Amino acid sequence: MVKTWDQLEQLQPTVLKMLKNSIRKNRVAHAYLLEGIKGTGKKDIALLITKTLFCDALVEEYKPCEACNNCRRINSGNHPDVHKVDPDGLSIKVQQIRELQEEFTKKGVESARKVYMINHADKMSVSAANSLLKFLEEPNSQTVAFLLTEQPQQILPTILSRCQMLSFKPLSPQSMISQLVENGVNPLKAPLLAQVTNSLDEAYELNVDDWFAQAQKIVLKLYEVLAKTPLEALVTIQGDWSQHFKDKEQVNRGLDLLLLIFKDLLYIQLDKQEQIIFKAEGERLRPFALKSSGRRLSEQMSAILEAKRKLQANMNPQLMMEELVLKLQEGSSFV
Repeated sequence: MVKTWDQLEQLQPTVLKMLKNSIRKNRVAHAYLLEGIKGTGKKDIALLITKTLFCDALVEEYKPCEACNNCRRINSGNHPDVHKVDPDGLSIKVQQIRELQEEFTKKGVESARKVYMINHADKMSVSAANSLLKFLEEPNSQTVAFLLTEQPQQILPTILSRCQMLSFKPLSPQSMISQLVENGVNPLKAPLLAQVTNSLDEAYELNVDDWFAQAQKIVLKLYEVLAKTPLEALVTIQGDWSQHFKDKEQVNRGLDLLLLIFKDLLYIQLDKQEQIIFKAEGERLRPFALKSSGRRLSEQMSAILEAKRKLQANMNPQLMMEELVLKLQEGSSFV
């Protein structure tokens, strides 16, 4: 999905204000480091500025028209003077950077300008990073580089010092909800999607993902059986839960969903209906909220966070979940 300047300005206003000023003053840097967590628009904005640099019919001096031949080819990924480098396996190899340098010794196919983007720039091997450093030390006035990363601390300080750093802020849940609803997502689903991911693209994928829809049902069922006997809760963990949440990432997502249920119970107790995340399940959760105390809910949320830490420390997921269920029931009015 191609995003326009106006759409991206809503997501990263500070970054685009800086870039707009640079373009208007004809002070575009030769290298930018775009850093921020996944899903904050780094790649979209790198493409947007690339289109601005090549566009034949700029709007208001800085917005790409999205309709000219250059804009359309950049959107489709086949402009001859725009080059992208992605990790080859686990890393970006020195040969990839050398090939890029060789390409840039040639004249532009259609103009003097050239742009290159390096995705996951933190994954450059040491030799690749040193090779790029030489490239950055002798910039061509018509060449612009975009280095994209979620881990700027992994990049050589000498490379960082030669780039203008642009920091991408995580999208606020409210901003994400607005964007999702504007693009056709059910308003009852949008708050949950905005809590489980910072990425709009991932949120759209989850919105139509059968696995994620089933995950919500299983987590709600697990919460409800916690109110019954410990044995029934353990049976659910050994059955529905373990069959659906198979790898570490999936289990972690299940724990996130479970944590959001407990947050909703707290919101119900505090009469903050507008903050409820499982919007469609508010009435279903209300009786449980009224039976618990704020202190107990806080203890249960702490237990889930501790389980997430143990999962990241590679504790056996099945054992971790069984231990968690017992903690969630311990001292509760459930049993």
